[in-house]
Amino acid sequence: MLTLGGLYTYTKTSEHINQRGNDLSVAVSAAEAATEKVISQITTDFRNYGDGYLQLHLDNYRRLVPSASEASDWTNFDFMDLSGTGNRVEVQYTPMTQNGLSLISNMYGPLRGFNDLVRVISNARMRNSMDQVVGSVYQDINLTRIPIFQYAIFYNVLLEFTPLPPMTVTGPVHCNTNIWMNPMGSLTFNNDVTSSGTIYQGAYAVSPLPLLGGTVTYNGAHDSGVSTLSLPIGTNNSPAAVQQVIGIPPSSEDPQSSIGQQRYYNKADLLIIVSNNNVVVESGLATSFAYSVSTNEFLSFISTNFSFYNKREAKTILGIQIDVGKLVQWNATNTSIRPHLPAQDVETIYIADQRTIASGYESGVRLVNGSALPPQGLTVATASPVYIQGDYNVPPAARGTTNTGGALPASVAADAITVLSTAWSDANSSKSLSSRIAGDTTVNAAFLSGIVATTALSDSGGVENFPRFLEDWTNHTLTYNGSMVCMFYSAIATGLWLGIDEPYDIYNPPIRNWALDQNFQYRNKLPPATPSLTVLVRSSWRMPTAFTTNSLAGF
Repeated sequence: MLTLGGLYTYTKTSEHINQRGNDLSVAVSAAEAATEKVISQITTDFRNYGDGYLQLHLDNYRRLVPSASEASDWTNFDFMDLSGTGNRVEVQYTPMTQNGLSLISNMYGPLRGFNDLVRVISNARMRNSMDQVVGSVYQDINLTRIPIFQYAIFYNVLLEFTPLPPMTVTGPVHCNTNIWMNPMGSLTFNNDVTSSGTIYQGAYAVSPLPLLGGTVTYNGAHDSGVSTLSLPIGTNNSPAAVQQVIGIPPSSEDPQSSIGQQRYYNKADLLIIVSNNNVVVESGLATSFAYSVSTNEFLSFISTNFSFYNKREAKTILGIQIDVGKLVQWNATNTSIRPHLPAQDVETIYIADQRTIASGYESGVRLVNGSALPPQGLTVATASPVYIQGDYNVPPAARGTTNTGGALPASVAADAITVLSTAWSDANSSKSLSSRIAGDTTVNAAFLSGIVATTALSDSGGVENFPRFLEDWTNHTLTYNGSMVCMFYSAIATGLWLGIDEPYDIYNPPIRNWALDQNFQYRNKLPPATPSLTVLVRSSWRMPTAFTTNSLAGF
């Protein structure tokens, strides 16, 4: 009897232990499902709306427990947060506190970002569990914002490397669609190349260019099918949607909306609005547009009474010219607006051309005399094409080098960007190419702009023609230190890339001495108003010791 009794007790105990283990396993699975539901919604919202939206909607995420409307089996479970409140998931949000940028994860190579931590904790219990066993799971996720100018090349449209001479790209490269490698010479990547579509080596089928037969060498990873990197603008990241960031917001748009927070117009310290009969210069959103600049003041650095010919566009450019050197002088001494600015200096300028432009003419913003910038650096944004004439953001001793130690944070965001050399002459702009001989030029600034898409009639010109040219650069060098970001297709400067030399008479390419500005990996050296891409990185998954009912009061 003692033996039988002992055997019975052992059997029942084993059965109890096994059942408890099974109940715990099921409860843990349910708890994990609850965390996954929350993380799925957070992922979507972070990608579309950004971190500010998440912080305002934390209570909504805490209510996202699995429900019977999703599957009838969920009626068999109870969910609770750490305080024991039913039908709740614990969501804890810890904003980024460090001053610098931190490495993201191995999958993003050398990229750094701003990291906020979200911990999602779920406790779940089977209602018919023998011991009312509670399974507990928590997951940590990093909500990361990657400043976009950390990429040497970033494309939100098709990325082509086409008729380029030998080129070495140092810095990460990413495309949200497909990448086509069809170089004429050797093309070498020293860092990771990633595509949300597919990386192809060959000629893009739509392009009229033949297979050019160059070689491609990867000294880092080259991966297709990776996650799309998006700007949190509240909609899809199609080129047309992203183009809104350089546009003027409609009067009905909330500046704190997702797209409103990304618009350069709303980030600007100084707004320059040019209409047919008037020029208005005023402070931006941060000061509630409350301060204006007198005509006598702004005429020292703004002019609108000039034009030049653009052979690629086959149009006369009606320019809005910013003399950056005179802007620097005005910025240092004016009392009309400087004392009211957040940084006590002009950092970001938005220029809007609202003039009526006749056929045969085209809008354009030109930056001249830009070797030195305001003390905090400078970002210039506009929905018009931009022309940078001469050296930009470079001390005299650093011209022609990749040394950006003396450069300030700088970027240009525009419909298209054309570099005019130190030898450019408006008077020669409509003359033959032999009259438009370039001079060596150095530009240190990130570029965010559009391209003209490849068609059966014309290739885009590839990334090597992302900055556009209108001169004969033969035996002359464009030294460029920055980041090339193509987010959309040009809406104004839509002239096709046709080719070089004769018979096109548009340009001959420069010797390209191009590099990613390594300053951009440091937070205090990023250009003002730099957009950030959103990435959610899973950090950890853990299953703490299961709670019992008594340990969670009220559940």
